[in-house]
Amino acid sequence: MSKTDFYSRIIAGTMTWGSWGKQLSRKGMAELMNFCLTHGISTFDHADIYGEYGNEEAFGDAFLDSGIDRENIQLITKCGIQMTRGRTNSVKHYQYDAAYIVWSAERSLKKLRTDYLDFFLLHRPSPLMVPEEIAKAVEQLKREGKIRQFGVSNFTPSQIALLEKYVNVEGNQVEYSLTHVNPMEDGTFDDCMGHGRMVMSWSPLGSFFREEDEVKQRVEPVLKQLSEKYNAEASQLLLAFILKHPAKVFPVVGTTNKERLSGSIEALKIELELQDWFTMLEASKGRRVP
Repeated sequence: MSKTDFYSRIIAGTMTWGSWGKQLSRKGMAELMNFCLTHGISTFDHADIYGEYGNEEAFGDAFLDSGIDRENIQLITKCGIQMTRGRTNSVKHYQYDAAYIVWSAERSLKKLRTDYLDFFLLHRPSPLMVPEEIAKAVEQLKREGKIRQFGVSNFTPSQIALLEKYVNVEGNQVEYSLTHVNPMEDGTFDDCMGHGRMVMSWSPLGSFFREEDEVKQRVEPVLKQLSEKYNAEASQLLLAFILKHPAKVFPVVGTTNKERLSGSIEALKIELELQDWFTMLEASKGRRVP
């Protein structure tokens, strides 16, 4: 069994669960966790900064009330971004010395009310990161059983290659959607496939529901046509586009709407035909493939 088999193919993103979004109550979070688990979503994606460093603790408190067995869910979180909101920093920056990474992981463990993290990611690359320092922290956290897997988010293949001289990088979480296909073309997915890294996609629906631009004008009629063919909603087709890529991308779905969450799971059943996938890509780019 691959290590990625432990994660649900659709991941619940928690960024909007707290003060940055729906401000769910403790009871509401516990109910949503159970709803996700009942519908096949067992993996929850966090970052220390979400909710101005408050989401993890709110989730952890709700987890205590949820009645869910820790072994039945997977927790992903990230560290490294130092914001000016929620902390006494004078400028936003990134911090990746060994002591800070270890402190961040231990802080997340405490707030999430868990003894281990399934996946621990560096949130964004820093021009000042020292790979030996990162490796030192990761080795300690793994040795102590505090993290099971280590990965990165928003890193380029060359940045990962630098890290991999000192520590194994097991995953990369990047922006990827029909309206943002860069990872297919800049070597990110090639790197992940070639080295067996788990690929996670944040903002998997892209700008389709946010922007009234030329891309949406091209994509929308295509999705309407395919919606009839596949008996699926636009959001499900957007996920199906992602899921077809051989990198085995795990979409991180940020909604707290239960109907949309269950609909996301239904997207796993859609098998886009080859030419339909390329029709969607052509609509996104506004031109045929070369």
